[in-house]
Amino acid sequence: MRDYKKEFDKRVLFIKDILKKSGASGIVYGNSGGKDSALVGILCKAACTDTVGVIMPCTSKRNYCEDSEDAEYVAEIYGIETRTVDLSPVKEAEIKAIEKIVSLNSSALSNMAPRLRMLTLYAVAASENRLVCGTGNRSESYVGYFTKWGDGAYDMNPIADLTVTEIYEFLRFLDAPSRIIEKAPSAGLFDGQTDEGEMGMTYAELDKYILGDDVSEKIRVTAEKMHSASEHKRCNNTFEG
Repeated sequence: MRDYKKEFDKRVLFIKDILKKSGASGIVYGNSGGKDSALVGILCKAACTDTVGVIMPCTSKRNYCEDSEDAEYVAEIYGIETRTVDLSPVKEAEIKAIEKIVSLNSSALSNMAPRLRMLTLYAVAASENRLVCGTGNRSESYVGYFTKWGDGAYDMNPIADLTVTEIYEFLRFLDAPSRIIEKAPSAGLFDGQTDEGEMGMTYAELDKYILGDDVSEKIRVTAEKMHSASEHKRCNNTFEG
């Protein structure tokens, strides 16, 4: 297990250093009410008093209830400024416009909300001289469980090297609210959606594979297939001939 006291200090210094070099005066991040955004919010607030977490519900009922309530709860505990932008009308307008030229499938619809959230965060950042802080973790990155140019877009990410298992350990060390640690991981893309349900394996199983521990053949094949198929998300794929 990592020394999370040292990890906390190192990551706070990492954030402070990037802010200093960039000349930015504050931070903005998406406060989803989940484990990753909770840890990012705690770290950012410790590094910069001018940290804003934006709650961005979009279509899913869970976004407006459980997720928003958890997001506000964490923000209140750690003194993080909170703002809310309802993106459902924006998504509906975008769907209406695009469906004039193409019939949208489930993948297109699911990835729309993360990209609208990215647009929102960068608009706030540009307007107030802030940097956008990412909330993705190592486990999600390995299998491509993120939206390219959505939650995969950021100016800095202080938790990118942590597996989901380590995220939970870090939050327990920080004595974060149990309601955040115990809730089922979900991007809230649609009602009933869970990360592990979509991936076909638990984060604990995935993390064991990533760290080189023994896992079943099914988990190995699933993880390798997802990693290979999502390689384009982790590189620029630019021609350099």
